[in-house]
Amino acid sequence: MRQWKTLWISGRAVLAVFAMVIARPANASAGVQDSSQAITLTLEKAIAMAKENNRDVLIAEQDRYKADAQITEARSAAFPQISLGGQYTRNVMIPVMFLPPGSIINPTSSTQVFEIGSSNSYIGGVQLYQTLYSRKVGVALDIARTYHEYSEQAYLATTEDVVLNVKKAFFGILLAEKLLEANRQGLDVVRANFENVQSQYRHGAAAEFDQLRAEVQLANTEPLVVSAENDLILAQYALKNLLGIPLESPLRIEGDFSFSPVSAEDLAQWRQNSIAANPSIAELALQESILDMNISVERANYFPTLSLVGSYQWQSQDNGFRFKNYLWANTLAVGVQLSVTLFDGLRTNARIDQASFEKEEVHFARLKAEEGLRIQIQSAELKMTEAQKRIEGQEKNIAQAEKAVHIAQTRFKSGVGTQLELLDTQVAMTRAQTNYAMAIYDFLVAKTDWQRAVGDRR
Repeated sequence: MRQWKTLWISGRAVLAVFAMVIARPANASAGVQDSSQAITLTLEKAIAMAKENNRDVLIAEQDRYKADAQITEARSAAFPQISLGGQYTRNVMIPVMFLPPGSIINPTSSTQVFEIGSSNSYIGGVQLYQTLYSRKVGVALDIARTYHEYSEQAYLATTEDVVLNVKKAFFGILLAEKLLEANRQGLDVVRANFENVQSQYRHGAAAEFDQLRAEVQLANTEPLVVSAENDLILAQYALKNLLGIPLESPLRIEGDFSFSPVSAEDLAQWRQNSIAANPSIAELALQESILDMNISVERANYFPTLSLVGSYQWQSQDNGFRFKNYLWANTLAVGVQLSVTLFDGLRTNARIDQASFEKEEVHFARLKAEEGLRIQIQSAELKMTEAQKRIEGQEKNIAQAEKAVHIAQTRFKSGVGTQLELLDTQVAMTRAQTNYAMAIYDFLVAKTDWQRAVGDRR
């Protein structure tokens, strides 16, 4: 019995990864969902659905749109800035002008005060500001364009990560189905043995101990089927979560649980181009380029900024509130404005240093990522090779185990064999089926990891 439980721990350990994605439902033990109205998915359809509905992909897509808006924002600094404004002022105390004594206007011997304007003042105007020269404008536009490329690579990396998870979840369902099938076959053998021993016991051909042992074996095996059914439901939930499908919707998977090896030529070719094809590495390279341009932006603070400025104003003062009769005075002014920072307390120096350090950090992060990618590729290739050898070995074991079960059943029914012999062969058959399914799953997962690492999007 310990062998039987150990056999299923290895299979359930893989499926437990998917169970962590979502909460286990209260009625999970009810068995596999009704598939009469099930959503049928192939691997290709599941990937296409994830690209449209997965929330991580949708978030990354919004970043692409934001990058487009940032390009427009950066470009706006090179265009004229025109603003329209107006102002109303209530002069509670009217401004005054002082007239000095002994003048033509004030021939008296004391200073006189002369009120200027009215209690109500109106000013309207249009202002124009156009940058003629600024090193920041061109660099900011280059940064925005590079950030757009960065967001594209980030979107591609997110999409490929989602596709990777969808493939693993899809293969997890296929594995769960195979483990459930093997478990049910084992239960059929145990149930048939129980019925046979029970019949022999009633006719006096079997001892009570044999009947009790067969009954205990059946009671211990039935929960394993329920457990396998629950694992299948949880694996389906993991895929539904990735695809944005309601968890209560029944699901049917159509896929071939088999493997196709990768040739040595393809391994070498994809390995050679893996750095250039990997979007995560491209992200870091673009980030490094952005930070390099950011240094130029900070250095631009040392250079002057030349701008064209202009304004057109109309103003009036009157207390009659008869606007059509107001006397309006119009003014127009144009000019250029030069701005040069002479000393900013070493602020620009410090910001240049910070930008340089950030660039170096990303540079080292990119080198680390490239080295990690090479290790990841090598690891995936080794796992594919190891899984392929396990598959080849288990194919023969399954045929031999099935034949051994058939022989043991025949011997036991004929009274030649023992119940222990039958149960041992049944456990061996289930172990061979489980090991074979696990080997295929491990190969498919390793190949999926390898494809993600080398940039194979087939």
